[in-house]
Amino acid sequence: MDLSFEEALKRLEEVVERLEKGDLPLEESLRLFQEGMVLVKHCEGLLKAAEAKVEMMVREGEELRKEPFPLGEENGNPP
Repeated sequence: MDLSFEEALKRLEEVVERLEKGDLPLEESLRLFQEGMVLVKHCEGLLKAAEAKVEMMVREGEELRKEPFPLGEENGNPP
């Protein structure tokens, strides 16, 4: 799958929205559910890859320190 994280997340939101309406035939619901599961796995893979890159950036010598990424702190928001 060659979708960016943002593209995959947008499509996943569309899939969920259609499924939540509940007015689809069973076959279409199953197809969308399967597509959603593929999109979730794709997003998880991209997030894990990004996390690995962040961890590599905080290496000190041979020791790896895992630190949470400070989300929102640049805007004065707590993580």
